[in-house]
Amino acid sequence: MELQSRLNEQVQAGTGECFRLEIPVRWGDHDSHDHVNNTVYFRFMEETRVHCARACGIGGRATNRDIVVANVSCTFLRPIHWPAIVVVEKRLKKVGRSSVEFEDEISVKGEEGLCARGQTVVVGLDRETGRPAPWSQAELEGMAKVFAIPVA
Repeated sequence: MELQSRLNEQVQAGTGECFRLEIPVRWGDHDSHDHVNNTVYFRFMEETRVHCARACGIGGRATNRDIVVANVSCTFLRPIHWPAIVVVEKRLKKVGRSSVEFEDEISVKGEEGLCARGQTVVVGLDRETGRPAPWSQAELEGMAKVFAIPVA
């Protein structure tokens, strides 16, 4: 069975870990209502996505791969106030031929409950052609490693 299928089977079974990133909230992230502006939640997901992709070995200047966002959404559950450290936990939801779907959970370090839940779909592009290109074996192995998904 190919690695992409095994990854998806394990994700559906609830196996694996999340990619976790802590991000300090900047004073300028909050708005006139004294909470973090809604647009900043997308920045939190973006920052986590970039770090996660690099950890998986996807994209970067040394590769022939770019990733682009095909879809992103966020459900806001409660406000975040400055000062704080945001914790973003990214979970793998589905690996397609040249796409990958993630779920993000955003919370504040040291506080109970989620502040937001997001969904992101990214597509891997061949940098030379600008067209979607299948994930390489190394990229799929990187995803399995980062998300601690047993694929053997």
